[in-house]
Amino acid sequence: MAARRLTSFLLSSTLAVAVGAVAIVASASPALAWHARPCANGYVGLTYDDGPTAATEPALLAALRAGHARATFFNIGSVEEQNPDGVLAQVRAGMWVGNHTWTHPHLTQIGEPAAFEEIRKTQVINRQILHRTPTLFRPPFGETNDQVRADEARLHLLEVLWTVDSRDWAGATTDEIVAAAATMKNRDIILMHDWPTNSTEAVPRILQGLRDRGLCPGKIAFTHRDISGVGQIFHAIAVRP
Repeated sequence: MAARRLTSFLLSSTLAVAVGAVAIVASASPALAWHARPCANGYVGLTYDDGPTAATEPALLAALRAGHARATFFNIGSVEEQNPDGVLAQVRAGMWVGNHTWTHPHLTQIGEPAAFEEIRKTQVINRQILHRTPTLFRPPFGETNDQVRADEARLHLLEVLWTVDSRDWAGATTDEIVAAAATMKNRDIILMHDWPTNSTEAVPRILQGLRDRGLCPGKIAFTHRDISGVGQIFHAIAVRP
């Protein structure tokens, strides 16, 4: 009889623990839902221009890596020539490298062949450093026209503007940069730079905000759709890496 009572007690206790465990998992599931599908609401493009800036980029790369995030760096060719290790560090950190001209001029104002050479020379330095050439190009200041696009086409480059401007270049605070990033939706691309320290400080909060909204940093790819940004139409969006 005693053995029977002990067996019954153990079965009842085991059942209670199992039911309790199910209840805990069920109550926790809403909070954990984004972990199961972290990119359920799509991808956005984090982009940083003007590098590789030796003084600031190591901290920026460290912040992105700590958040398991990848971004696209639109580098200036003359800066790459001075800091080739910075370009290699970007690639080692899992980032994508794009072309941002040789000296960051107003391409639509300098005429040809100067504009073409600005883009071509940056392709050359990237091949020398990385043994491959970028496929993405961002015109400085977002200034483009038919001639600039013809130059891009000759070099097989996809023009990448942006749909969200962090205004870090204008001295935006960390809070303002985070707030700008919070407006991003699926496929959006945000403009940032690698030299403002506020942009580096914003990284953990930007990434947390994306996670909270079911968005993930993605790579940039061509789309046939017309995308509006900087008063121009372009054909690039963020997609799954």
